[in-house]
Amino acid sequence: MPIKKNLVRNLLFFCLFSLNFSFHIVAQTKLTPHKISLKNGKTVSLNLPADYEIIPAAEGLKRVRFFARSPDGRIFVTDMYNLTDNRRGTVYILDGFDETSGKFGKITAYLTGLKNPNSVQFYTDANGQDWFYMAETDKLTRRKFTPGETTPGGKAEVLATFPDYGLSYKYGGWHLTRTIAFAPNGKLYISVGSSCNACDEKEKERATVLEMNPDGSKQRIFARGLRNAVALKWVGNSLFATNQGSDHLGLNRPDETFYALKDGADYGWASCFQSNGKIYRDTSPLSDIKKPTNRLKSCANVPASYGFFPAHSSALGFDYFDENTSDALLKNSFLVSLHGSTNKNLAKGYKIVIMRKDAKLQDFMSGFLKGKTVVGRPCDIMKMSADSFLFTDDYSGIVYYVRKKK
Repeated sequence: MPIKKNLVRNLLFFCLFSLNFSFHIVAQTKLTPHKISLKNGKTVSLNLPADYEIIPAAEGLKRVRFFARSPDGRIFVTDMYNLTDNRRGTVYILDGFDETSGKFGKITAYLTGLKNPNSVQFYTDANGQDWFYMAETDKLTRRKFTPGETTPGGKAEVLATFPDYGLSYKYGGWHLTRTIAFAPNGKLYISVGSSCNACDEKEKERATVLEMNPDGSKQRIFARGLRNAVALKWVGNSLFATNQGSDHLGLNRPDETFYALKDGADYGWASCFQSNGKIYRDTSPLSDIKKPTNRLKSCANVPASYGFFPAHSSALGFDYFDENTSDALLKNSFLVSLHGSTNKNLAKGYKIVIMRKDAKLQDFMSGFLKGKTVVGRPCDIMKMSADSFLFTDDYSGIVYYVRKKK
């Protein structure tokens, strides 16, 4: 009998060990170098799982940012040009996608001469009219949209205006991007970043996500205390957002955060911050707030994030891969771009990671920083199918297509 018990115990141990080992293998999937040949004759190498391939789907762009899919199925993408001129932004149409080659056949400039156009979206109203929405630093506009058009046919209607000054006046103030998301019920949400690193804002719209009707009416603050919620996206019944933390708390604080935003919630900036998933009061003498919070008297009710990333890694665009994804590596997870620290010496970010709630981050793609040489900076992610996606590289001006090999 003791021998049988030992045998059963050993078999159970072996099975558990095997399961844990298999999970470890999935969680720590090896990334291998993938050589990429570009139109300009140069080659780059990025690291991703061996059973995936990466293709430059559109090249020759500038500071290419966020995607949107139009009602007629085309891909629109924003381009903020560069950091020396914030009035030369463009919205491009990426058309004629070839599934076999993984490339777009045509790139068309839809709108030009724009002030930091970070985000566009589409909406179809109750009467069946399609609308094109665009967020620039200083305003949110919409135009009537006709399927198949390559230039706007409708006149721009201003729905909201935003403060566009602050530190670094040349670029329209700190945190000059605005990002749009539509809820399943048709409500419109837009993020407005702070004017500073850590301060008491003068304008109530700063460091918030705003909610309004599709025509711009009934504007209100949906969530506040978000220093710079660069990416917004509805997944299911939740509005998810990436948010960038303050810069004055050292090399390893605060977290870059990922939230499932709640109506009316205050996420603490600039009075409070998060580090390793825990909330703290900002008592740093380097903060621009000279006395204990004028807005929050306690951090006790500040929500912890859904997920978080290393300090200064600059979490930007993301998408969700649901149960229809065949690859266990991505199934039921968020894929998130970590744009990378401005200070290359920190070497934070410069990768695309897999994030699941209450789980350790996993690298999906790396190699965007080699030593102190920047090869690329991933920005937005758009799922194309259950096992493929596009992402923008706003450093190299490239849209990449990534897919699992068949």
